[in-house]
Amino acid sequence: MTAPNFAPPHRDSYDVILIGGAMYGSSVAWWLTHLGFDGRILVIERDPSYAMCSTAHTNSCIRQQFSNEVNVRISQFGADFVQNMRDHMGDPQVPNLPIQSFGYMYMAETEAQAENLKQAQVVQAACGAGTRHMTAAEIKAAYPFYNTDDIIAGNHNLIDEGYFDGGTVFDWFRKGARAGGVEYVANEVTGLTLNAAGTQVTGVTLATGQVIACGTVVNAAGPRAARVAAMAGIPLPVEPRKRFTFVFAAAQRLDRDLPLTIDPSGVHMRSDGLYYMAGCPPDDDAAVDADDFAPDYSIWENKVWPVLAHRVPQFEQIKLVNEWVGHYAFNTLDQNAILGPHPEVSNFIFVNGFSGHGLQQAPAIGRGTAEMIIHGAYRSLDLTSFHFDRIAQGAGFVEKAII
Repeated sequence: MTAPNFAPPHRDSYDVILIGGAMYGSSVAWWLTHLGFDGRILVIERDPSYAMCSTAHTNSCIRQQFSNEVNVRISQFGADFVQNMRDHMGDPQVPNLPIQSFGYMYMAETEAQAENLKQAQVVQAACGAGTRHMTAAEIKAAYPFYNTDDIIAGNHNLIDEGYFDGGTVFDWFRKGARAGGVEYVANEVTGLTLNAAGTQVTGVTLATGQVIACGTVVNAAGPRAARVAAMAGIPLPVEPRKRFTFVFAAAQRLDRDLPLTIDPSGVHMRSDGLYYMAGCPPDDDAAVDADDFAPDYSIWENKVWPVLAHRVPQFEQIKLVNEWVGHYAFNTLDQNAILGPHPEVSNFIFVNGFSGHGLQQAPAIGRGTAEMIIHGAYRSLDLTSFHFDRIAQGAGFVEKAII
């Protein structure tokens, strides 16, 4: 997108400016209106087609299988929000969306991996999740198509865990925000102005030349989050990293749903309607340009297909029917969300670094971020363990269930 496609905002001052209008910009914007924020809100989105944003390239799944309680609680609220979205949003036109609960199947091939799964299951069960810790024999009995010869144990949950329609959730966040008075503008932020003390962002400079005054700035720029933070003089450990998705048909279809299987190799696979879906990171998982969506078919041939055929022998005869490349907004410190205000630039708010957890966490984290902006504190889930302070201290948030 080039500058002639951009448009200026209607006003020269806003109480809240959100940089990025995809899932997180729209979630926070909607929650602000829903929770009664009395102020002007502007969402700045460089690509209003959303064709190249992370939201458009997600696999749109939700899980409660985390090792840290707050991550479990975040996804539990996400599952409730999705399935009762009409009530949450208070609009009879909003659909309630099903979750296709084939569940995640985490597999362990070593005793250490199995012990981690056991410990995570205890945390999840204490939160009310339906996760079962299973022996290899129990996995084979439930899903005979697996090859479990090299598997020791696994965790599986068939309650509120699987695929959901994240695109529709995003659409309704955006529609609801606009209906609540939020202004969306096609433009790009090129600079931020700070006060003399460096403690507040006072203005946002746009590609079209306007400088817009602001009360609060929210960094919702996804894989571009570090660029935005740098404009305020803040180093942020978030970078775009490629994730590859492959859709394939099987000559011999399985006789039941394929759970979202997390193979010890790092390849994951699941049912996808009449087809199946698989994905993985590249072996060389380096940062890329935010506009780099180039495919790499060698990953399918050399990495993914061999794992599929090994884990599910019926997948020896399969045909690739579609593929795409998306980006994780990858937090290089600990692969978890970076939230809250900056400790020095106090009106600069982070919703960044989700590292693949973004869509499922958007309802709870959008709500929490709006609470922080309105009240200066969380009123629902306590999300302070995700705050930027830990980044400055180099103290990672411990979450063992990272994909």
